[in-house]
Amino acid sequence: MDKSHVIFFTTILVSPCYDQDIKREHATPQKTDLLSMIESKEMVTMMNWLRNNVYAAGLLFLLRIYLGWEWFHHGIDKLRGTFDATGFLNGAIAKPVLDKATNELIYPNFVAFLEQFALPNAKLFNFLIPLGETLVGLGLMLGALTTAAAFFGLLMNFMFLFAGTVSTNPWFILIGGIILVAGTNAGRFGVDYYLMPLLTKLFHRNNPDGQKGAGLKNTHTPAHM
Repeated sequence: MDKSHVIFFTTILVSPCYDQDIKREHATPQKTDLLSMIESKEMVTMMNWLRNNVYAAGLLFLLRIYLGWEWFHHGIDKLRGTFDATGFLNGAIAKPVLDKATNELIYPNFVAFLEQFALPNAKLFNFLIPLGETLVGLGLMLGALTTAAAFFGLLMNFMFLFAGTVSTNPWFILIGGIILVAGTNAGRFGVDYYLMPLLTKLFHRNNPDGQKGAGLKNTHTPAHM
């Protein structure tokens, strides 16, 4: 058998495998694209349900009451007592969150903020933290400026996490995140049902040349069952 015959038979044996590899390479992205489309449609459906459905608003009401009460009573307890953030700030600076492998700071900018601004102004934070917790709790329980209350609640949760305090913060972040993503539907059974349309009218009155639909959304929308 000469060299040409070897090349011929090798080509015959290798070609089917090569063709199959090419087909797999082209088939995988198509399958992935299809799964991505299905997942994106499911996500859109879920988001529409969370942001518009009246039953979702009822579930969000329960989440609001629970989370709001947790924030409110912690804030009130601090306002009534002699809350002092100095010890917490000193502890967060002395024992910051470190990378166990390299022993380096994971949040160096946050530690610098605590050391250079928060600690020297501890009296300010002694007032802001209890007040913030109380207002966040009231906003969530009453459904008044609900998304703003959820946002500032999440902000405090992340600050506590950056300082190395886990506690209930991940749980609060999960619930607060759901409320924030739900938008105006989270406050449908609350003050926002009446407040948001008023704010929308005020916004459009001050911005007569703005595009239609810009600004705050009206909460008086039909419920999608």
